[in-house]
Amino acid sequence: MPTLNDVTAALRKIAPLELAASWDAVGLLVGSRRSGCQRVMTCLTLTAEVADEAARQQADLVVTHHPLPFRPVARITDDTPYGRTLLTLLSAGVAVWSSHTAWDSAVGGINDQLATLLGLGNVRPIQPHPDMPTAGTGRMGAASEAVSVGQLASRLAAALRCPGSHVAGDASRPAGTVGIVCGSGGEMLGELIAAGCDTLVTGEVRLHTAAEAIASGLAVIAVGHHASEHFSMAALARRLEAEVAGLASWASRCERDPLAWMPAEA
Repeated sequence: MPTLNDVTAALRKIAPLELAASWDAVGLLVGSRRSGCQRVMTCLTLTAEVADEAARQQADLVVTHHPLPFRPVARITDDTPYGRTLLTLLSAGVAVWSSHTAWDSAVGGINDQLATLLGLGNVRPIQPHPDMPTAGTGRMGAASEAVSVGQLASRLAAALRCPGSHVAGDASRPAGTVGIVCGSGGEMLGELIAAGCDTLVTGEVRLHTAAEAIASGLAVIAVGHHASEHFSMAALARRLEAEVAGLASWASRCERDPLAWMPAEA
C-alpha cells in the first residue's frame, strides 16, 4: 500500500514546491506522513461540501489547489466555516495537501495546459525559474496570425465549457503574443507589457487593471477564476495515478463555480 509520503513525493515531482510563490502555503497542511494513502481526491477549493464528499468517498488525501488553512490559525472549532471543514476532514482521517502556485508554474501545470488549449506556439515562461528554466511564472506564446482576440476568447470559453468571458480592448485585432496567468493575473501587468505580450489570458482582473491594460495597448481575456483553473484538477488526478502504483485518484464531482452566469431576462 502506498503511504502519504509516497504520494507527496509524487506531488513534489509533478509540481516542485520550489516553484511556489514566497507568500504561498504549499505542501502538507494536515496529516501524518506515515499513514497509508490509497485514495486521493483533487479539488480547486476545499469547501464544506467538498470535505463532506471526501469523507463519504473515504479519501485518504485531498489535494486542494487553494490552500486551507492558508494562514496560521489560533483555533479550529465549528464556529467558523473553515473550522467546520477542517474538523470534518480530521474526524474522517483525511489529509490535506496544496500545490497551488507550484502547480500553476510547473512544466505541464495549469498555465502550460491553457497554452495547449489555445494552440499557442513557442511557449515559454514569462518569468523563468532560475533553477528550472522551462518552468516558472506564467506562460507566453504566439497565437496564429489569423486569430483575433475575440476568436481566442471564444476558443477558450468553448474549451473550458463555460458560457463566455470578459474581454477588454479591441476584440477584432490579432491576438498576437499571448501571456497566460491563471487565476488572478492582473498583478503581472507590468511584466506582461515588458515581455512584449499583446493579449493577457487570465481568470479575473480588477476594473482599473483592465482600464490600465487597454491604455497600455494590451487586450485582456478573463474567463473567470474558477474556470481558468478547475479544469486542471482532473489532469492532476490522472498524473498522480500514473506516478503511484496502487493509487486511486479522482477530481471532486460536487465542486461548482461559486459565481454563476445569469442570462438577462427578455
